[in-house]
Amino acid sequence: MQRLQDRVAVITGAAGGIGMATARRFAEEGARLVLADLDEEAGQRAAQEVGGIFVRADVADEDDVVRMFATAYDEFGSVDIAFNNAGISPADDDSILTTGMDAWRRVQEVNLTSVYLCCKHVIPYMQRQGKGSIINTASFVAVMGSATSQISYTASKGGVLAMTRELGVQFAREGIRVNALCPGPVDTPLLRELFAKDPERAQRRLVHVPLGRFARAEEIAAAVAFLASDDASFVTAAEFLVDGGISGAYVTPL
Repeated sequence: MQRLQDRVAVITGAAGGIGMATARRFAEEGARLVLADLDEEAGQRAAQEVGGIFVRADVADEDDVVRMFATAYDEFGSVDIAFNNAGISPADDDSILTTGMDAWRRVQEVNLTSVYLCCKHVIPYMQRQGKGSIINTASFVAVMGSATSQISYTASKGGVLAMTRELGVQFAREGIRVNALCPGPVDTPLLRELFAKDPERAQRRLVHVPLGRFARAEEIAAAVAFLASDDASFVTAAEFLVDGGISGAYVTPL
């Protein structure tokens, strides 16, 4: 399919995981890509693979965010899609009883403030065009609780979800759609580092997934491509759950 033919898409956290899978899917669908990441080496490789351009950006830094979107506009003449995907989940973000202020603030800056900044600075481009699609990466933990808490991560993703809903309503009649992608656990290098190398920790999570496995990054990218495309033209201010049924489950299959 070529649903995104010649549309200009900016992807943050684009050098790996969901970001890289989405860059590949967007390229297959004809988009022109600007990939942003802190990892310059991996980001350059990713941009070369998908025929896009790379911008090294700290998305928690306002000047970097401004430069990122200006680069996209100067290079291609529009900014049609913003996939605000960058995020972190560090080991020192844990129970509220043990998570320190430094960890709390760092996660909030990268996961929530960055989405605020990206939306703030891409919306004016989309207002001038009279159209655009913004997809913010939240999480299934934004809609349900976990006894294995990562307190700042959970709070940041709840904030992304609430902010997305508000922006989706506020700018709907200007042709700008804003949606929150809420993935379940995804088989990425980060998740493998956190859970998969410990079979007990992995199984404690998998038992709650009706489909019985973690998502593949390509499956999440397919959902992003849908939200970015005109196939989702009547979808805005939505929490788009791609979680293998976790949030709908009480008892899972044997």
